[in-house]
Amino acid sequence: MKKQVLASLVAISLSPAVFAQDDEVKPFTMEGELGFISTTGNTDTTSINAGITAHQELEDWSNDYLIEGLYRQETIENDEGEDEDVTSAQKFFASAQGNYKLANPDNRLFGFASYEDDRFSNFNYQATLAVGWNQKVLENKRHTLEYSIGPGYSFIETQDEEDLDSVIVRASSVYSWKISDTARFTQTVSTEMGSDNTKSRAETALTATISGNLSMRLSFKLDHNTNVDEDIEKLDTETAVSLVYNFF
Repeated sequence: MKKQVLASLVAISLSPAVFAQDDEVKPFTMEGELGFISTTGNTDTTSINAGITAHQELEDWSNDYLIEGLYRQETIENDEGEDEDVTSAQKFFASAQGNYKLANPDNRLFGFASYEDDRFSNFNYQATLAVGWNQKVLENKRHTLEYSIGPGYSFIETQDEEDLDSVIVRASSVYSWKISDTARFTQTVSTEMGSDNTKSRAETALTATISGNLSMRLSFKLDHNTNVDEDIEKLDTETAVSLVYNFF
């Protein structure tokens, strides 16, 4: 099934298309993503992933917003031999970054904030504030690339209610490739290096238009923390096929 979905996305990506010639930049764009998987039979599971991504382009500011969540429920057999519904994943993440444009609009000063609540991780919550330098190093009709780097502060509370707050250095990059009028590849990477923990996130995604404002999205996410308990994995991965609706 996954091979068929991937093949369909690649076929759409490589289909003949005229590349966009319209250089107009929209002042605000927003898209919503929703993925749902339900299985029954030998294994009963329900998984939902959802998210909202928005970008705001103003004369002096370039801003990005992200909200995403993951929920998964499974039916297992308890010690009494009875079926029981249990939650096996419950995650919420939100972030915002504002980039203030300097005399050269490709050079900016950024402010960043994020908050994560992952019920099945090593932490009750992780929050970050950071400021620094942002630069758009590549921008044309098909490719964009920018990076950010600067100091910040991380607020972390473990499941044992231990505080791991520390000064950090945050670095991130965002790359986008418009393959055709109907397909887009994106890659995001970020890391927050602190004395007690280093948190890294990455997402690789291929989005293909189905019809109008509706698209299909295949994504692979990595979430890594260096300081976790022995019984908890340092690396979480998520592979998803979702529907995406472009509101603006």
